[in-house]
Amino acid sequence: MQLTGSEIVIECLKEQGVDTVFGYPGGTILNIYDALYKHPEIKHVLTSHEQGAAHAADGYARATGKVGVCMATSGPGATNLVTGIATAFMDSVPMVAITANVVLPLLGKDTFQEVDIAGVTMPITKHGYIVKDVNDLADTIRKAFAIARSGRPGPVLVDITKDVTADKAEYRKQKPTELKLPKRFTDEDIETAIKLIERSKKPFIYTGGGTVISGASNELKEFAHRIDAPVCDTLMGKGGFDGNDDLYTGMIGMHGTKTSNLGVSRCDLLIAIGARFSDRVIGKASKFANKAKILHIDIDPAEINKNIKTDASVIGDVKEILTILNSKLKQKNNEEWIASIKELKEKYPLKYESDRLTCPFVIEELYRQTKGEAIITTDVGQHQMWAAQYYKYKEPRTFLSSGGLGTMGYGLGACIGAKVGRPDKTVINVAGDGCFRMNMNELATASRYNIPIIQVLINNEVLGMVRQWQTLFYEGRYSNTILTDKVDYQMVAKGLGCEAMKVTTKEEAVEAIGKALKLNRPVLIECVIDPDDKVFPMVPAGAAIDEVFDGDDLKQTKG
Repeated sequence: MQLTGSEIVIECLKEQGVDTVFGYPGGTILNIYDALYKHPEIKHVLTSHEQGAAHAADGYARATGKVGVCMATSGPGATNLVTGIATAFMDSVPMVAITANVVLPLLGKDTFQEVDIAGVTMPITKHGYIVKDVNDLADTIRKAFAIARSGRPGPVLVDITKDVTADKAEYRKQKPTELKLPKRFTDEDIETAIKLIERSKKPFIYTGGGTVISGASNELKEFAHRIDAPVCDTLMGKGGFDGNDDLYTGMIGMHGTKTSNLGVSRCDLLIAIGARFSDRVIGKASKFANKAKILHIDIDPAEINKNIKTDASVIGDVKEILTILNSKLKQKNNEEWIASIKELKEKYPLKYESDRLTCPFVIEELYRQTKGEAIITTDVGQHQMWAAQYYKYKEPRTFLSSGGLGTMGYGLGACIGAKVGRPDKTVINVAGDGCFRMNMNELATASRYNIPIIQVLINNEVLGMVRQWQTLFYEGRYSNTILTDKVDYQMVAKGLGCEAMKVTTKEEAVEAIGKALKLNRPVLIECVIDPDDKVFPMVPAGAAIDEVFDGDDLKQTKG
């Protein structure tokens, strides 16, 4: 069957089971959009900006486990995807970004809207392709999807010259194939892990995004209860272990709970599962879990001994490895250790000012009214940490946030993508005013398609997290972090076709959340909070995680 390159692109997307594409058309990619016009079975979501398309594809992928797809034209269209591609790369999100470039004879001649997007994105993709021959197109797209979802997932770029999108080639339909990765771990690795676990009296599990990606939450729950070990998680690991489980101790790291940070510092075996020992988790590396042996379970061999020296490792898929361990391990009882962790939980609960409207109150109210069943997306900053701390994530793929790159402006696009991918779920984006204003134009995307998302805007009229650091470590020099300008977010939201509500009290917040959940259309809830509210607990940059402090500690120090 002879098809044009553009038709081959669409047929390959259909082969891969793609039902949704996020993008923005332009000159060089017009042929592909013309072919897409004839295939209504693939839904195209026209975003307000290409960055929004990349974030939406990312959110779609995180919420569904499928490969997210975004498209853009050459030059600025392609470069506008870069931040979204980097966000996906840092958090191991499967994505295929399809761009079109100028015709082959004009490549490398500074042609209008020409950018070497494959070169630009080389450090932030698993792989990148430039397709210059229509006969290579179908196999290239198939490889891109296989690479994006295999092993440790990530984004892949496919750049296609415009003449290739018009040229014709023979096309034969194929079924999607998986890349066959070599088995990394050995029986000896498993036995070593079992011996470490059996000898441990005070084990602690530290779980990350790999648990979510591999779909290993049930296996992790069985494992934790089998070896009787407390469990902390990273930002990316939220929902991989039930936040209501008795063994759960909360997040670890810079804004982790005192229980998690102190517990990891006192354990005799730390079992890292699908986690990469990020600097925001480990603090001062030389003092991280320095009383413990460390067992690292991860699919990526490059992560082993990269940031923290381990005593043993098992390299492979988390779900497969935990299944094997669960079948071989005997039931353990670490009664004294669990009692000491319970004591820490009782002594150091998360707490906040309860006499006024705060972000933690809003997050807890969202949890209460959604019964913990919503998908929460966030931007980056104080609100992100509060959303991680105070909403109890019971299932994987229900907390979507930019962890590795820390992308302000990520949440709204991701929220739209998540809702498109999971229309059965309530999807809520929590954003600070500093983040929201970066990509708030995507409210127009939500209203255009009547995508019923809820945008919770935490408005403290400052760049909250940066201000917190300026307060604690820069003697209150608030250089360029005050946002007391004349932006009326209610008018912005209404002007972009959405419902809007503004709340200043706890009672108003309760009512607004209830109303928003009943509306079947996009709505913004602006919550006005104090600019000096702070996220606690906190570990100073470069300090050991057991140097964690909270507001009470600060008051005692000042006293």
